[in-house]
Amino acid sequence: MRRRLAPAALLPLALLLTACGGTSVAGTAAGAGTDGKGSLTLDVGDQKGGSEAVLRAAGELKNLDYRIKWSTFTSGPPLLEAVNAEAVDIGGVGNTPPVFAAGADSKISVVAAWHGTSRGEAVLVPKNSSLKRPEELKGRSIAVAQGSSAHYQLIASLKKADLRLGDVKVKYLQPADALAAFTSGKVDAWAVWDPYTSQVVEAGQGRILTDGDGVVNGLNFQVAAPGALRDSRKAAAVKDYLERLRRAQDWVYDHPAAWAKVWAKDTGLPYAVALASVKRTNASRVAVAVDKPLIASEQRIADTFTRLGLIPRKVDFSAFVDTRFNGALPPSTTAPRVYKES
Repeated sequence: MRRRLAPAALLPLALLLTACGGTSVAGTAAGAGTDGKGSLTLDVGDQKGGSEAVLRAAGELKNLDYRIKWSTFTSGPPLLEAVNAEAVDIGGVGNTPPVFAAGADSKISVVAAWHGTSRGEAVLVPKNSSLKRPEELKGRSIAVAQGSSAHYQLIASLKKADLRLGDVKVKYLQPADALAAFTSGKVDAWAVWDPYTSQVVEAGQGRILTDGDGVVNGLNFQVAAPGALRDSRKAAAVKDYLERLRRAQDWVYDHPAAWAKVWAKDTGLPYAVALASVKRTNASRVAVAVDKPLIASEQRIADTFTRLGLIPRKVDFSAFVDTRFNGALPPSTTAPRVYKES
């Protein structure tokens, strides 16, 4: 029998997994460690259970001829603020924080991308909800984090159902507050991302009404400081770092259960939730080029939030990418991998 999930059970995740968020909990660099050796240091911004964890699990932090100094952030937006301030050289975020950073004219460059499924970005409803189709959301209340990837996924999912944002009652809530509202019946639905999706579903507290597959781009990025890229030695280190990350993602695909164990330990997630999230989302990611279709996809997100008044000006997203690290990578439209049992 599935365990009933108390609202407090998800509170720690608000500190772990807000890479997709646009305006989540305050985040400053917390804790630091160093790997490698040499006179050059690459300052890397990370999030709990992120790049450092997967690189270490995959054995990709061995034989570094430069140092990696890790700084951990609670979410994507403050990490990109640190990139803008050149406090870190590079860091990983979801598909929405770079759009808002670009809207603020931050000094950032998207240098690498991964394309995965968007099945973890979902509109959840309580398990016993009468709602069966997205079209039935009209007039209903939906919790979502403002400016997050889930916000865009909600907009896109409503559009697919011939609805507009104005056709529903949006409650702008960060995940911890949204969970409380969802489990207490104060909202009819919750638009959110993995592993929140997996945790709610695995606990039997809700089900997926619709997900983001086919309606949002499923992209994740590594974003660098332009100043670091102008330094030839740091640019070489960034190239090596990205290659290691790509190999580590290949390792995740080949060892999903092993990665779920590491991820659960690093984040405090229950193993069953971590494995469900890996199956649904993480193992599907494939390294892709930062190319014109990717830029166009991010431009659509930027334009959507500009129309909503959440970004104050027109954004030219092409001005915030650097394609020098594409190499022979496949196009950004390459299909995500299909999860396989280990």
